[in-house]
Amino acid sequence: MSRRAGKFITFEGPEGGGKTTQAKRLLARLTAEGHEVIYTREPGGTPTGEAIREILQYDKAGEPLCDETEVFLFAASRAQLVRNVIIPALERGTHVICDRFADSTTVYQGYGRGFEVEQMIAINQFAINGATPDLTLLMDVEVATGFERIASRQRELFQKSDRIENEAREFHERVRRGYLELAGRYPERFRKIDAARDPAEVEADVWHWVQRVLA
Repeated sequence: MSRRAGKFITFEGPEGGGKTTQAKRLLARLTAEGHEVIYTREPGGTPTGEAIREILQYDKAGEPLCDETEVFLFAASRAQLVRNVIIPALERGTHVICDRFADSTTVYQGYGRGFEVEQMIAINQFAINGATPDLTLLMDVEVATGFERIASRQRELFQKSDRIENEAREFHERVRRGYLELAGRYPERFRKIDAARDPAEVEADVWHWVQRVLA
């Protein structure tokens, strides 16, 4: 990938950590300060990616997905997003906020599903074409707390659980442990944030780390 002027910021973490809430708060704050910035998400962010999202989250194709298919669908959505949205934005100087990115596949399909972590990283590297985040904000929360939040949100918004949320709690515990291991593996870009606190406190921590990257 050619040299980029914008900054690439990703939000990662277990279910119920408030990633989307904090990503959108950051989008609003950066925009208010006059930055050119876009928000996108994974899987999704492009017409192809959104179609894949429906398959991955709600079994839109009407058949169970084998684990290998799941891996490649995430990678396909990511490749489309990187080439059509993320890289063009970064190269024109626009900051990109992404709600989940390649680390999600490493953790959910690697640590969670049990595929070789190094194999997941290799697939990610092929998909992202060098678009490594400048900052990855790990919204860390205990699994039980995260699912209490999800249940509350579902009651309020009359939502149902998606395919990943329906996985066993042991799966989600492995996911959380995987994220913590990745944060130790890539300390140059990961910043772990205690997402169990009040959203305003979490937002202050997010802003602290974003300012350092922008500076």
